[in-house]
Amino acid sequence: MVDTVQRIVIAGGGTAGWMTAAALSQIMGEQLSLTLIESEEIGSVGVGEATIPMIAHFNALLRLDENDFLRETKGTIKLGIAFEGWRHEGHSYMHAFGTLGRDLGSVPFHHYWLQAHLEGQDDDLWAYSLNERAAYANRFAPLNQIPNTPLPGIPYAYHFDASLYALYLRRLAEAKGARRIEGRIRDIALHAETGHVTRLSLEDGQQVEGDLFIDCSGFRGLLIEGALKTGFESWKHLLPCDRAYAVPCESVSPLTPYTRSIAREAGWQWRIPLQHRTGNGYVFCSDHISEDEAATRLLSRLDGQALADPRLIRFETGRRRLQWNGNVIALGLSSGFIEPLESTSIHLIQSGIARLITLFPHRGFDPAVVGEYNRQSALEFELIRDFIVLHYHANERHGEAFWDQVRHMPIPEALAHKMALFRACGLIQPNPNDLFQLPAWLQVMVGQNVCPAAAHPFVAAVPNAARQDYLANLRTIIGRTADGLPTHDAYIAQHCCAV
Repeated sequence: MVDTVQRIVIAGGGTAGWMTAAALSQIMGEQLSLTLIESEEIGSVGVGEATIPMIAHFNALLRLDENDFLRETKGTIKLGIAFEGWRHEGHSYMHAFGTLGRDLGSVPFHHYWLQAHLEGQDDDLWAYSLNERAAYANRFAPLNQIPNTPLPGIPYAYHFDASLYALYLRRLAEAKGARRIEGRIRDIALHAETGHVTRLSLEDGQQVEGDLFIDCSGFRGLLIEGALKTGFESWKHLLPCDRAYAVPCESVSPLTPYTRSIAREAGWQWRIPLQHRTGNGYVFCSDHISEDEAATRLLSRLDGQALADPRLIRFETGRRRLQWNGNVIALGLSSGFIEPLESTSIHLIQSGIARLITLFPHRGFDPAVVGEYNRQSALEFELIRDFIVLHYHANERHGEAFWDQVRHMPIPEALAHKMALFRACGLIQPNPNDLFQLPAWLQVMVGQNVCPAAAHPFVAAVPNAARQDYLANLRTIIGRTADGLPTHDAYIAQHCCAV
């Protein structure tokens, strides 16, 4: 058995591998020997170009300069995701980052909006979202708080070229002492008694020994599945899309500071604006459309000239039964996959790294520590899964085979409970460990017409005129603030434009 973990071997590069190498080399430096094995002959999926605001914490851990990071990755700003056609054709809403309105007393803000809505007032929920107002106006500037008010400012994430991000992090990791080995893994040696991985043999004859192995080998799960036979829990019955085409196209103006997710006949299409190109893709269910037809339709719907042939990605939604098995931890696609509808792929890498740092096995592999890592990982995956399922289940696209299927499918009990609570009285109580909290659940449920029957009764304690003034004042402040921001294009050009 290993007494102390000193030699870490990362199997695979790409975004997952180099995020892991950069973080561990930054935190632990020369305390550990860190080796990453990757082959230039094996491409990475590398289409994860949209993120959520937590990525800023990871970049801060690495002490990255934001403007330099955006220049090097040809990045842009993301204020939220526009969902077009998800409720029904012609309807759209945004899952915008940040809060909506401001709570009053002990009652969440949305109950005051809801009461007005139930009384028949035509009051747009998103008039109380600074991020949504700014996004659709193509405006952005960093803002921690709206001046002279208690209202928060603009939380934001990024769109960036994932392959350039991996290269950027590689330079940082190697400067901190991480060692890269070019090569393909030919054989994986296991300890006769413990079953732990002891050595990786490469095709050129190199032998790489380690104490802890991080599997970043993508869908193959070369170590976690290929060697250890960990097993996979499929969620295809809940999220039946199993294919995606990805293709870049020429960039067009303006550079919109939000991702677009457009419902299509058998899935959905993404649009992600970068400085040098636009990323596009079609996530679809192969039971409802052929691969050839999906590629043809994607190409016909681009808003610029395609810069490459569409690349097909086959996948199955689900997770490894254990993401830490023996002395192997799976990160990235080797740990599982949830389609990128809410831009969670890079976040799941980030949270797995944070969990590893918290539960790092300095003195060997204690079952309690391994079990806690797996418990937290499983819960995180399942909570994100349920939020994604909500988008599909709560649709009104009647008469379309794919959308009828996902609307009528059985859903997880926890999700059904959340929806029932909201329909009954507007109550939203996410799990404390849920990545998506009240503002996210609120926007998707309201956006897709999951409607409460009543608002909180305490709202009635506030006179109607006072409630109306309160709402009108919020709308005015948020609208005026959004209108006063510079354009997103101007911000990028001034601060972080790639040469």
